[in-house]
Amino acid sequence: MRLFLNQLANKLTFLKFSVKIRLLVCLIVYLFLDMASTPDIRKGAVIRHQNDLFVVVEFQHVNPGKGAAFVRTRMKSLGSGKVIEITYKSGESVDIVSVDFKTMQYLYKSGERLAFMDMTSYEQIEMDADLVGDDAKYLKENLDCVVGVYEGRAVSIQLPKKVKYKVVEAPPAVKGDSASGNVTKEITLDNGLKIQAPIFIKEGEEILVNTETGEYSARA
Repeated sequence: MRLFLNQLANKLTFLKFSVKIRLLVCLIVYLFLDMASTPDIRKGAVIRHQNDLFVVVEFQHVNPGKGAAFVRTRMKSLGSGKVIEITYKSGESVDIVSVDFKTMQYLYKSGERLAFMDMTSYEQIEMDADLVGDDAKYLKENLDCVVGVYEGRAVSIQLPKKVKYKVVEAPPAVKGDSASGNVTKEITLDNGLKIQAPIFIKEGEEILVNTETGEYSARA
């Protein structure tokens, strides 16, 4: 389709169409070439749908054994806060709006709002906690994140793949745990997050957690 539109535009430049027709054709070609498609859908993307803007909260690429592939999305309106679910056919055009991404430092949570600071300008910005979703459990004071900003409004965050935490609670290993197959235990981290970790991890140690899986990664 892209190749066809480019060829069409090139051919039309040699024909004696009016200026208005030429401009209209160029506009149509631009819109087709600039349109995103389903592979571009990701968490935090802002999509224009039915004259409203929605941020993607969850998405899933589905490739069934039979039938065409599709993308299932759950999105929240930036205007009304309404949550909708839309399914796109694989390869379908999607009107994704450009979003600026900035590295910011997480500060605190106030009610259902999360506060971040741009460490270059020292400007603070807040966003709805439900836009972050389950990723909010990995946030800790002074953690650097990549924040998606649209028209001055924070709409998404990207966490580091691995985050360092201090272990504040770790029950001692019980003799015989390894023999009985109990090779992990639940520990509590300095931001309140609870995860399963190897039985040798002790209180006061620092560890790395994989934010993509929620699993213990290594000692820091």
